[in-house]
Amino acid sequence: MVDKNITAKVSNQESSAEIFKRLISPKSYLKIWAYALFGIILLSCQDQVVVKPAAFLRLDFPEPKYGHYASDCPFEFDLNEFARPEAKERCALNLDYPFMGATVYLTYQGVNGDLTQLLSDAQKLTYDHTIKATEILEQPRVDPQHEVYGMYYQIDGPAASHAQFYLTDSTRHFLTGALYFNTKPNFDSLYPAIHYVRKDIRRIMETLRWQ
Repeated sequence: MVDKNITAKVSNQESSAEIFKRLISPKSYLKIWAYALFGIILLSCQDQVVVKPAAFLRLDFPEPKYGHYASDCPFEFDLNEFARPEAKERCALNLDYPFMGATVYLTYQGVNGDLTQLLSDAQKLTYDHTIKATEILEQPRVDPQHEVYGMYYQIDGPAASHAQFYLTDSTRHFLTGALYFNTKPNFDSLYPAIHYVRKDIRRIMETLRWQ
């Protein structure tokens, strides 16, 4: 014999299904299945999506080793042994960093009663970068014992140059320097290299002696 309770339950289930079909139109029924299928696909894709956090370019450079640099020109200073000095005319000097595509350009001029003009030109060269620079910090250099006076400019942001400076004894010598990279300016990705060379520039300024 068939249990009447079981028969009643089946009848109730069938009645509920029939009611459900009558309440929902064929088009709505297809939409429900489409939404369900889309949800299943979306959930399966989420397992494959990998969100990578933003990161800066990691560059590892050798620990700087400083030696003494001197030539026939009227100045000398400590130089990182990993920088390659390339002498130019009129005591100009390029300090190349081939492993990072950077160069510090040094330019020497004698002072002939035109110190004011030389200072103005050096400052103008630096502040020409204000269009793209986010910040320019000034750090004066004052060394009365060795008659070395000047200014260091730290240039932040997507500017063409990220560090510049000038040094003078105010009567005979005037030396300027500027850091450039042989790539499109990208301050964030180049920052490790910029920081590395900036330290070398400060070392040059601190150890420079006139001859």
